[in-house]
Amino acid sequence: MKSIIMDKAAMGRSILRISNEVVEKNKGTDKLVIIGIIRRGEDLAKRIAKEIEKLEGSVPVYSINIRNFRDDIINRDKNIKINIPIENKNIVLVDDVFFTGRTVRAALNALSSSGRPKRIQLATLIDRGHRELPIRPDFVGKNLPTSLEEKVVVLLEETDGIDQVYIEK
Repeated sequence: MKSIIMDKAAMGRSILRISNEVVEKNKGTDKLVIIGIIRRGEDLAKRIAKEIEKLEGSVPVYSINIRNFRDDIINRDKNIKINIPIENKNIVLVDDVFFTGRTVRAALNALSSSGRPKRIQLATLIDRGHRELPIRPDFVGKNLPTSLEEKVVVLLEETDGIDQVYIEK
């Protein structure tokens, strides 16, 4: 069974609100870098950057693949470094759904391999609230309490041809 939580308009409003909050909290865009976690975080990061550009001017946008920084992959290459200029920057890390915090922890490990930013903030479209780690998003599109058995699915026009968030039970 599928229950639609957000349509295109609701997603657009959330992304616009997140973008405004990012600019406000960072007092503009000086030293701001937006980094999306591959897959859907990457597309959301681009959308946030596009909205920020309308407000304050362009900001750099990058994406990271956190596969080799996850704690649940046994044969990962521990010598991988990412090459994103983050030294002394205000980073906004973007993911589609915040669940346990493990994906974000892997992204933090990846970022630390590249340098030392001034600050790292987390933006997510959906916060499910099932934290396993003491990590909390700074910018949230929608808080969505779910059971562990439910699955939150984010569809994006760039990859799926439609903007929609739904819960599968």
